[in-house]
Amino acid sequence: MGKGNTGTPVVREHTVPTDRTETRRRRAVVAALMLAMALAALDSTVVSTAVPQIVGDLGGFSVFSWLFSGYLLAVTVTLPIYGKLSDTFGRKPVLVAGAALFLLGSLLCATAWNMAALIAFRVVQGLGGGALQGTVQTLAADLYPLGERPKIQARLSTVWAVSAIAGPALGGALAAYADWRWIFLVNLPVGALALWLIVRHLREPRRAVPDRRPRIDWAGALAVFACGGVLLTALVQGGVAWDWLSAPSLALFATGACLLAVVVAVERRAAEPIIPSWVWRRRTIAAVNLALGALGLLMVAPTVFLPTYAQAVLGLAPVSAGFVLSVWTLSWPVSAALSQHVYRRIGFRNTAMLGIAAAGLLLLAFPFLPVPGRPWQPALLMLLLGGALGLFQLPLIIGVQSTVGWAERGTTTASVLFCRQTGQTLGAALFGAVANGVLAAGLGGAGDLDAVTRALNSGAPARQLRGAVADAVHAVYLGAAGAAALAFLVLLLLAPRRFPVIEDPAD
Repeated sequence: MGKGNTGTPVVREHTVPTDRTETRRRRAVVAALMLAMALAALDSTVVSTAVPQIVGDLGGFSVFSWLFSGYLLAVTVTLPIYGKLSDTFGRKPVLVAGAALFLLGSLLCATAWNMAALIAFRVVQGLGGGALQGTVQTLAADLYPLGERPKIQARLSTVWAVSAIAGPALGGALAAYADWRWIFLVNLPVGALALWLIVRHLREPRRAVPDRRPRIDWAGALAVFACGGVLLTALVQGGVAWDWLSAPSLALFATGACLLAVVVAVERRAAEPIIPSWVWRRRTIAAVNLALGALGLLMVAPTVFLPTYAQAVLGLAPVSAGFVLSVWTLSWPVSAALSQHVYRRIGFRNTAMLGIAAAGLLLLAFPFLPVPGRPWQPALLMLLLGGALGLFQLPLIIGVQSTVGWAERGTTTASVLFCRQTGQTLGAALFGAVANGVLAAGLGGAGDLDAVTRALNSGAPARQLRGAVADAVHAVYLGAAGAAALAFLVLLLLAPRRFPVIEDPAD
């Protein structure tokens, strides 16, 4: 028995199954976690393929991007809030509430009567999605001792891999042969099954009743939500809905800076802050947060820009272009599952440094591919890149979760996921600006990714367009290689050589 960060006595973190009933119960919970993760993983990929049908039915083409941005914002800003709540009240109530909110949002989306309503209901979905992503990852560490955690993490990685491939196909089939509203309705039976399994089979360890009632930092939660929402909106819409130096952009950044000062002031005075200062005072957690923030940054290069490259430069159809990207989801979970054999020998930090160094070299190699080249060439790089990033991400997540006890694990996991999501948002804004600038130069002063899309839809891309897109994507990949170098330096200079792992008595 130990003590968490609030001084509350906590019973041992894991219970080794002693009979078949306990083993079956844990398997049922793992199945529920995989189903819950599938809901979050499938969401964007399924919806993206049905956008033409949705816009054709509801209208609102000029704002349809908020179907994704609104969901992403809600997920990102609620991650630290749900992390703290799960440390205070337990994982089960937070996961159940989050799943129920996600399903409510799905049902409302299926009943949307116009684009504004659908966007609002997507935000409701995102409010539940934040609980799904953070709490599932935390429970994965709760259920298994350190030696067995790669198993569950590999399964969760496989869920993301399958979703990346199956999502577009499922969304396209439902939109073509049924109705786009079924994209949201299919979440209901899957989510209901996950909820039933969680309620019936998840048994959290009993903790001693605290001397006083836990205090919820509602002021801090509201301040974090408002600050994150404003800043992320500025990053998502900057350079898209308005220019970076326009009045709306400057106003949002100024408001975000003021709200950030409010967050710091409120959290310093709170008895149980939503974002505790120890998240950034501890070297290991701070280094992992920054490194995974850089991971989010570099992931934008392939996920956002490679499909356009495959169509405009290689001349592939959309389905084939999607395959060039999806191959990295095949190697990522395999590499993640095998990473335990590496970090047990050389440690979490060195394994992650090895993975991100390889990723940086692969990203750096992309601009040297021949233009137009053969499709197998970028596909091979993506296959290797997935393997390198699996070797990078999983050891860091398992390692940082193993440096804290039960009472701090939810907050720690949420901070890691929050930084990765924020990195992706920042990367989309930064690399979007870089790509548009290079395109404009290559096309004689006027060009952006929307212009490329219109050109692709109008027929085969011209030689000038092909060259401009290749130059733009090459510039983005060089920036991604820089993000990989940043992650390497963060781990080298900030992370301890050996993570201060808390030994689990069940190991």
